[in-house]
Amino acid sequence: MRDNEPIQITQVLEAAPAKVWAALTQPDEMKQWYFDIPGFHAEPGFEFSFNGGPEEGPVFVHRCRITEGLPPHLLAHTWRYEGYPGDTLVTFRLDPEEGDRTRLVLTHEGIETIAPHHPAFARENFVQGWTHIITKALPEYLAK
Repeated sequence: MRDNEPIQITQVLEAAPAKVWAALTQPDEMKQWYFDIPGFHAEPGFEFSFNGGPEEGPVFVHRCRITEGLPPHLLAHTWRYEGYPGDTLVTFRLDPEEGDRTRLVLTHEGIETIAPHHPAFARENFVQGWTHIITKALPEYLAK
C-alpha cells in the first residue's frame, strides 16, 4: 500500500445506526471509548481540539473542524496537529445492516501531508490506532 492512499477500516457493529451515531457524537459517550471532547457538536463548522499521542511518546494537540454531519449516516472532520504543517480528513460512514447492525467505514485521507513532520505521524501508527479504535474500543463500548 502506498503512503498516499487513504486509510480505510470497515467494521460491522452489533448496534443500530442511531446508537452508533450517538457513540460518535455525544460527548458523554465519546469519552468512554474515544476522546474527551466536551461540548462536541456534529455540525459543519464546529471546531474542536483534544490531546493525544502514542503511549510512550509526546502528547499532540489535535485541531479539527466538522465538514459534514448527516445523522445518522455521515460524520467528517478535518484533522491536523497544532504546530505542524499538513491537513487530513477523517470520515465516518454508517450504513444500516440487516438485524439492527451497522457497517462503519472509517476513512482517513491526507496522512502523507503530515507524515514527514514527525515520526509519530507515520502511516502505520495511524493504521494501528484506528484499527484499535474501530475494531476494539467502539465495539466493546457498544456491547455494554
